[in-house]
Amino acid sequence: MNIFIEWRKIHPDSFEIVERKGLGHPDTLADALAEHLSVKYSKYTREKFGAILHHNFDKIGLLGGATRVSFGSGEMVKPIRVLINGRASTSFAGAAIPIQGLLIGWTRDFMLSRFPSIDSNKDLEFHFNISNQSSPGKTHEENSQKGTRRYWFEPRGLDDLQELKKLLSNDTSLGVGHAPYSQLEKLVLEIENLLSGNEFKKSNPWIGSDIKIMATRKDQSFDITLCIPQIAKYVQSLEFYRENLKVAHDAIIKLASNQEIKNLDLHINTRDNFDASEIYLTAIGSSIESGDEGFVGRGNRINGLITPMRLMSMEGACGKNPVYHIGKLYYLAAQEISQKIYQSFRVINSVALVSQSGRGLLNPWIISVSLDDVEKLIDENSIKLIVQEEIKNIPGITERILEGKCRLY
Repeated sequence: MNIFIEWRKIHPDSFEIVERKGLGHPDTLADALAEHLSVKYSKYTREKFGAILHHNFDKIGLLGGATRVSFGSGEMVKPIRVLINGRASTSFAGAAIPIQGLLIGWTRDFMLSRFPSIDSNKDLEFHFNISNQSSPGKTHEENSQKGTRRYWFEPRGLDDLQELKKLLSNDTSLGVGHAPYSQLEKLVLEIENLLSGNEFKKSNPWIGSDIKIMATRKDQSFDITLCIPQIAKYVQSLEFYRENLKVAHDAIIKLASNQEIKNLDLHINTRDNFDASEIYLTAIGSSIESGDEGFVGRGNRINGLITPMRLMSMEGACGKNPVYHIGKLYYLAAQEISQKIYQSFRVINSVALVSQSGRGLLNPWIISVSLDDVEKLIDENSIKLIVQEEIKNIPGITERILEGKCRLY
C-alpha cells in the first residue's frame, strides 16, 4: 500500500470554526432520507435476490412547502416536494422490481417518523426521477456481451454483480477522517443532542428539530449562534416564545459549564423581530415546511459536523451503495483508522484514503496519515499496521451500515 506518514500541526490552537445542521435541517433531512432509502433497498434486494443490487440515491432533494402559523396553531397549506433522484436496478434476471412504489412508500414512512403531524398523502408531493442507465463504459459492440457494464442496473443474474467476485473502486475519489474531537466540536454535538433528546423534548414539546449551530473559539473564548424553531401548537403567545428561548439558553449554559467552559457568548434566533412578530415559529419544526430546500451532501460530514479548518472532502456519503462506493466506505474507514490511531497512541491525527477507479477497493491508491507534531515520536510501522488492518476490515462496514451502526450525518 502507498502509505505516506507526515508529522505536522494538525489543528489550530488559537482559532476554530465548527458548524452543525440539526436533524430537521432540510440538508440533513435529505441526507437521512437518502440513507434510509439505500438501506431499505439493500435489505429488500438482498432478501429477495441474494445480493444488494446496484443503486445510488445520493442526489435526493427536498423542496419546501408552505404553512400558515400563528400562536397556538400551524398548518401546511402547500406540500413538501420530494425529488427521488438517482439510479437503481429495476429488474433482476428478468423479474421487474416495483421500484417506484417501494421508494415512495419508504419515503412516506420516513417523513412521518420525522414529522408525525403531517398528512403523508396531502403534505407530500413526489417527483420520481430514477434511472437505470449505466455510467459511461458500456458499449453496444458485440464483445460487450461478455462484460457486465451493459447490465449494471438490469443484471441477468448474480454473475453480473462483479463485486461478488472482487471489490473494485467505483470512482476516483477520497474519504477523510480525524480524531479526536476538539472541545468545541464536542460542545456543538452535545448541544444538539441535548435539545433534540427525548428528555428535553418531553419537557419542552415546543422545540422543533431544525436546530442550526455555528460556533467559534478564539483561545478559550467560545462564541455560539443558534437557530431554534418553535412549534406553534405549543406556543400560546410572544411571552411563551421568549420564555422558551430562555429555557434553551439556560440549558446550554449549564451544559457548557459542565464541560468547564467558562467564557461563552451565546446568541439564539438573532433574526427575531419581536415588534413585527417576525419570529422562528413553525407548524412542524423545520424550515422545509416554508420554502427552504435540502439536498444530499450539502450538510454535515459523517462525523456530524462541518469543520472547514479540518481536512475535508465534499463527498456526500448518504445514499451511496454500501458495498463498493468509495464516497461512503473510504470516508467511514478513514474515520475509523484515525480513531484507532488516537486510541493507540493518544496523538491528534488526520487520515485520507484516495481511490483510483477500477483499482481494488482494498488497495487504496494513496493513504495519507498526518500526525500532530509532538515530541514523542511513534514508530511508523505501528501506524502502518493499524492502517493495513482497518483496510482489510472495510467489507465489514457494509453490514454495520445496514444495521444502523455507522454515523453518516
